[in-house]
Amino acid sequence: MDVVAEIRRELRAVADPTRAPGQQAYMKSAMPFLGVRVPQARRIARTAGKRLTDPSGIREAALQLWESAEFREEWYAAMALLGLRPVRGDLANVPLIEQLVRTGQWWDITDELAHRLAELHDCHPEQTAELVLAWCRDDDLWIRRIAILSQLGRRERLDRDVLAAVIEPNLADPDFFIRKAIGWALREYARVDPAWVQAYADDHPLSPLSRREALKHL
Repeated sequence: MDVVAEIRRELRAVADPTRAPGQQAYMKSAMPFLGVRVPQARRIARTAGKRLTDPSGIREAALQLWESAEFREEWYAAMALLGLRPVRGDLANVPLIEQLVRTGQWWDITDELAHRLAELHDCHPEQTAELVLAWCRDDDLWIRRIAILSQLGRRERLDRDVLAAVIEPNLADPDFFIRKAIGWALREYARVDPAWVQAYADDHPLSPLSRREALKHL
């Protein structure tokens, strides 16, 4: 069975119509939901995607699922395919990641794909640093947000210079999602190096929201 068709079939098999309206309202989504929990949508995609071993085939399946999606869970499944081992940390994913962020245009898409960039930072640090240093100045706020969040989960492996560099051009941005991202990225790193985050907050004009989030556990 075609992997994309299998994913669609499995998502519909576990759909919960009573849950769907609440999901759509919470996400403020024009695209309807099936009523499938996000972790379940990811598991369905990963299980079906295990049959795909060729990186280009995985990317093609993800793009097909994304572009033909009728329900938002199909977007979640498409993103989950990009986390499969054959493509994890593959620089060839970058154009597709960018396409999904630019067409998805919301925080659930951007924040999920940030994990894929974190993997790229680990596998290709120089190229990925160059990428996010460009993206942090993009006209699209979601591209800027993913640049700021691109090192989430890296803990001791996080590059502080890159983090500071992607935050700097966004410090004065009034958008809630950018300010929240700055605070979130700093708060996560504060678990590893609280002194550095405190010093950064003391030395930079963080918005009240960013500062509150960054220092939340200090």
